[in-house]
Amino acid sequence: MNKDTETTKPPKSRHRSFFLDENLHDYITNHCTQPDEIQKSLIEETAKLGQLAFMQIGTDQGAFLSILVNAIRPHFAIEVGTFTGYSSLAIARSLPNGSRLLCCDISEEWTSIASRHWKMAGLSNLIDLKIGPALETLSNLPKETELDFAFIDADKGSYIKYYEALVPLLTQHGIIVADNVLWSGRVINTDINDDDTRAIRSFNDHIIADKRVSVVMLSIGDGLTLIRRNPD
Repeated sequence: MNKDTETTKPPKSRHRSFFLDENLHDYITNHCTQPDEIQKSLIEETAKLGQLAFMQIGTDQGAFLSILVNAIRPHFAIEVGTFTGYSSLAIARSLPNGSRLLCCDISEEWTSIASRHWKMAGLSNLIDLKIGPALETLSNLPKETELDFAFIDADKGSYIKYYEALVPLLTQHGIIVADNVLWSGRVINTDINDDDTRAIRSFNDHIIADKRVSVVMLSIGDGLTLIRRNPD
């Protein structure tokens, strides 16, 4: 099972920042903007999914996305892999007036949770949800589409394909953010070679070799990579 379609692994710790001591992780998250009542409701409802809840981004990642989107002020944003909607809440809340967020996912069950919380937050009018394979959704976008922000958090085997579909659409100030680029440390463990781990390694190597973009990898959550298109 996945969110277009992300495979889950047993977590190494109770939080996504596997490399942090529990006390240090708590210190960091306690010094980030805290979830409001709607976000808390979403966290609680997602927790009922059991181990699948680990696919939800961390509250520190949500705070980071909100600040980043607020700084970029995108006119059009895309999320590939919505799950129950925590990241889309963080993105949509920071969109300027007149902007849109397109959410791509294959699960009506999981995104129904997202939709309820978008409505609770008064954000439904900013978000277009497309159920179906994300690559099809992206390929059907108008050729003249200009993309200012994208968040990739879906099936790892398709990361490179999502990236290649999104980069040509990026404006000069546009940013792509990719989640799970550390993959709980598996990326540097040569004894681990499952499909998802190899896919993340390939993605990381692919983008750093791409001369069209500038890249920074951040140790937030399970690793976030920020990608900016270089000036033409």
